[in-house]
Amino acid sequence: MGYRTVERTQMRREDFTLDVSDVEWVETGGDPKRPTVTIDFDGSRTDLDERLTGPEDVALDADETDVTLRLQGNPDDPATTGVVAVTDRVTGGLLLELDEDADDVLRFVRAARAYGERTDAAEGGYRVVIAVDGEPVRTYAKETFLVYSEDGDLLRSRSLIPGGVEL
Repeated sequence: MGYRTVERTQMRREDFTLDVSDVEWVETGGDPKRPTVTIDFDGSRTDLDERLTGPEDVALDADETDVTLRLQGNPDDPATTGVVAVTDRVTGGLLLELDEDADDVLRFVRAARAYGERTDAAEGGYRVVIAVDGEPVRTYAKETFLVYSEDGDLLRSRSLIPGGVEL
């Protein structure tokens, strides 16, 4: 049982786009819906599959990945951007990253928190769909979304951290 060595294809941030859904209900007072973030890759499915595969050619599952936002400025400034990243929890390796408006991502995190508070979110507070040209490759139910300042400090009040989890 060893780790495989894979030469990783270069994937640029601009090769990815991010779209969120089921977040409006928080502001309108509607019925809770599990928020979904879709990260779409404009490239080869084979390349993306390789990135999302762990040791022994087994696809990484939800508890082997982390989703984060690293802010590029003041979180209270609506013009601030950030870098959304999906990483391998075991190795810390970067699986993919993309630039995004921080305000949009923080709005998503607030919706995921509200969903967890208003429902029995046994299947996670939000869903991540990773796709190639609109075709889902992986879908993860997640409970944690960590937000970091531009200095690398964890912003607990802006993050989605389930009760009982210590970081």
